[in-house]
Amino acid sequence: MNAPRAASAPQEAPGAVDWARVRADFPLLHRAVHDKPLIYFDNANTAQKPTAVIEAVDGYYRRFNANVSRAVHQLGTEATEAYEGARKRLARLLNVRADELVLCSGTTFAINLVAYSWALPRLGPGDTILVSRMEHHANIVPWQLVAERTGAAIRVAEIHEDGTLDREALARAMTPDVRLFAVAHVSNLLGTVNPVRELCREARRRGIVTVVDGSQAVPHRPVDVAAIGCDFYAFTGHKMLGPTGTGALWARREHLETMPPFIGGGEMIREVSFEGTVYNDPPHRFEAGTPNIAGFVGLTAAADYLDAIGLERIEAREAELLAHLTEALDAEDGVRILGRAPDKAAVVSFLVDGAHAHDLATLLDLEGVAIRSGQHCAHPLLQFYGVAATCRASLAFYNTHEEIDAFMAALRKVRRLLG
Repeated sequence: MNAPRAASAPQEAPGAVDWARVRADFPLLHRAVHDKPLIYFDNANTAQKPTAVIEAVDGYYRRFNANVSRAVHQLGTEATEAYEGARKRLARLLNVRADELVLCSGTTFAINLVAYSWALPRLGPGDTILVSRMEHHANIVPWQLVAERTGAAIRVAEIHEDGTLDREALARAMTPDVRLFAVAHVSNLLGTVNPVRELCREARRRGIVTVVDGSQAVPHRPVDVAAIGCDFYAFTGHKMLGPTGTGALWARREHLETMPPFIGGGEMIREVSFEGTVYNDPPHRFEAGTPNIAGFVGLTAAADYLDAIGLERIEAREAELLAHLTEALDAEDGVRILGRAPDKAAVVSFLVDGAHAHDLATLLDLEGVAIRSGQHCAHPLLQFYGVAATCRASLAFYNTHEEIDAFMAALRKVRRLLG
């Protein structure tokens, strides 16, 4: 018997999307904050969840809560089918093989898995790890830990002032000692969309293994990992409408076959004795312990929801919202936007003359506006621009042009209060 089906996603017709109806699917967007209608512009941090995802998680706990891959009873069978169904669903979303997809808690775990299971056993003195300037800390710190343990070096691929990668400098940096190149598909601070397909092709020609952080890409645009041609691709579920504590690492099968386990425990083994252990085949070799089963049931519903709308439509919708927000901020005196890449996602990091980012965000919160302030887990990138912190407004397809206008009115009000 198949596991009970999760709540279905909306079935959109081939024509235009009714974005107001889509927005109605997100319960949290309709609450008030400080007696003001919520304007949620912190989507790069985490996305809100549609009813279909919430009901899918609830349905798992109500109807077939059990552990996976351990029991022969009906509930265990249904839970296992749902969990493995999530793997297959995510594989279809990314156009990859399901047996190359490791389910995990998110991008941070996924990149650490590559660091400890692929890089640590292979790198040594004289080897170099190439990392772009615009990386999130999750794609910097694990490589620093590997370098400390192995004697490998870290090299930085620099960027231009507009937030694009310096491709000429990058090509020069890909010297024979470089073993691994780590790069974001989309910058979480600048919104820069990197040409990862071209970058991975250049690296592969030089024998360099590539790790792509897809956290800010998968929720907002079609992603074909097979076409990108990387060696590893990581993403996070909670940024793509799914529950927290979910995500995945895609890896080429030839890498997975030769990588030792990262964490030991149940499920990642075939046979255990005190004389030795025989490990399971990938991807289960890397999935020790009880996983976030309910979370992956919800993530399956999230993938269905995104596909029902169409990621091409989502990308176009967010481009319209980005153009509106950028034009509105550009019209304000004393506002500076970081990152002007020609191709960018709906992420706008900005500074306001005479105002600290945290003060702005705090006062905007009192107006019902949720934005991010601080260093956005991208300290080296802010150092490049010579600033200590920024505000970041990040949009999703369920945001509206009216919200952008209300945000701008709130920003002007706050600026007056700050003098």
